[in-house]
Amino acid sequence: MKDLLDVPRFSTLKSLTSINHLEHKVDSIEITETPDVAFYIPENAFILTTAMIYKDNQTQLIPLIDSLKRANSAGLGIKVGRFIDKIDQSVLDYANELSFPIIQIPNTVPLGSLLHQLLNYIWNTKTEQLSYALDIQKRFSTLLMNDASYARFIAEFGKLVKTPVILLDPFRKVVAHSKHFSHSSKPAEYFVNQIIQRKQQWKANETDAFLIKDTDDIEAQISVYPVQSNNHFPFYLLILRPEQIPYPISEFAIDQACLVLSFIIFKNEKVDESLKILKSDYFAELVETQQSTQPKQKDWIELGSKFGMHRSNYYQVVYVNCINKVGSSTPFTYQEEMVNLAAQWLDETLPAAVRDTVVFRLKNTTHLAILFQKKQEDVESILEDTLNDLSEALPIQLAFSFGNAHESVDKIGNSYIEAKLAYEESSSMDHQPTFYYYHHRGMINLFERVESEEVHYFCQTILKDLAYPKEDSLIELRKTLQAYLDFQCEIAKTAKKLFIHRNTVKYRIDHCETILGTPIADPTTSLSLRLALSLSQKDTDY
Repeated sequence: MKDLLDVPRFSTLKSLTSINHLEHKVDSIEITETPDVAFYIPENAFILTTAMIYKDNQTQLIPLIDSLKRANSAGLGIKVGRFIDKIDQSVLDYANELSFPIIQIPNTVPLGSLLHQLLNYIWNTKTEQLSYALDIQKRFSTLLMNDASYARFIAEFGKLVKTPVILLDPFRKVVAHSKHFSHSSKPAEYFVNQIIQRKQQWKANETDAFLIKDTDDIEAQISVYPVQSNNHFPFYLLILRPEQIPYPISEFAIDQACLVLSFIIFKNEKVDESLKILKSDYFAELVETQQSTQPKQKDWIELGSKFGMHRSNYYQVVYVNCINKVGSSTPFTYQEEMVNLAAQWLDETLPAAVRDTVVFRLKNTTHLAILFQKKQEDVESILEDTLNDLSEALPIQLAFSFGNAHESVDKIGNSYIEAKLAYEESSSMDHQPTFYYYHHRGMINLFERVESEEVHYFCQTILKDLAYPKEDSLIELRKTLQAYLDFQCEIAKTAKKLFIHRNTVKYRIDHCETILGTPIADPTTSLSLRLALSLSQKDTDY
């Protein structure tokens, strides 16, 4: 409304209510003399009338104002001097209370002519803005086709809107900015940090605006436009002092620029994704081949050099689980985006702290693997710092399961299996720990799903009275048997370990064989005895 009243050709129109109420958008103009017009008009309509039916009772204008306010009308223009010489102050006071504009139209202006003039102005303005927006789309689409970088696009956009512009990635890090910051005393990050401090959660689907301090410590507005490429974690286009954008650049023109920018982001992500797929395929083949009964001999370092593989005497795999903090019903696309962003974050931050580190997306899963090719003493501290920085930017939580370190590249598959086993064990806990390590448990793992009654029966069958002894003499015999097997049936080493005489060891072993009814040194018997001793140990205090 304010813009319309500022146009010279409409200078005879006068606001009878406060000028502070003139910020309402005007989309259309309507002429009416009916009191129930509010039921038949669109939003943002400016109503023109002679108020003929209210000439004898202006208080009836108040219900009309109420209905127009509810219909989200832009204002009411009343022709003064035809049927109403002057609008009652009580009516104007009421309109002011509702922040509803009342515009005086002079008696010399025909409403029909005013209607056409206002509509022509609005339509011409919208046509000009639409044409300009389409020109912007065409201009920026050319940049897209010419494979323009983020920096080139933002530089062009900054020149167009003639105000500082910043592009942020989903981590809210500056990806590119206009050349306004080249000669500024403050970097682009100065303005971004103010927004982050003021608001932790950014809107992913709506435009937002903030008041921040500019380089002269004066308050300035900054608008935030989400640029959708992913469904849940967008980029952000920041425009500083948007009120200074020159005509005819409109919100629609900015929307068109954001649309083209989303295509550029999507294209770059797809190019990057193709490289990640090759990287993922390489690691999957490496692990599968090394676990094969007849592994193919390949130079894995040469084949993986483009992914960051190096010759070393240290290879350790860490299995990374992206913990879903939102809930188990979260869409798969959210999980995919979360894992891709976690991989990007680790790719960009870890190598600076630990050299020769490679991050792999695990094929057909929503998990990651980190390959360390150099021993790092404070690796937990480094990963924890990395994780904390990530959590501050996005709602992503990671858990790390470590395989053992191996000296040969041909053992990377073993480290991966160990890391995966550690993950499976840790994920079954009530609260998955942030760091968990593989523990070798040998054949005991084979009995984890066997009923306890069966395990008890097996131990008693093999060990007889030595399975779960209560008498001190039998307990001593069991301990001697355990030590004897631990030292490969060597009497001297067993005696030294137990601080007893060799003859005592020999006597006790003979006694054990009598109880067991079989020679202890027999390889088959020895294996069964070792296993039974380990399984029964879980239920005893020996």
